[in-house]
Amino acid sequence: MNYVYVLKSKKNGSLYIGITTNIVRRIKEHNSGENISTKRYMPWICVYFEGYFSEDDAKKRETNLKIFGKAYGQLKGRIKNSLQMLQR
Repeated sequence: MNYVYVLKSKKNGSLYIGITTNIVRRIKEHNSGENISTKRYMPWICVYFEGYFSEDDAKKRETNLKIFGKAYGQLKGRIKNSLQMLQR
């Protein structure tokens, strides 16, 4: 299974979008500082994920969310309550 996930920084509230085949391991990597782009905003909490059988479908969805267009705005609207519950 391929997962597209959204993490929220407990430090500053920023969001990070990624893709993985092992979501538990990947979140641990983010929170242990193994990812350079997320290291300074640790700790992270997973606020959303989607599963795909096709790696290509997951990559397309990740790219679509990362361009911060309509899909990103719609996702933030769908998980608005989850994002608000995790305020710093």
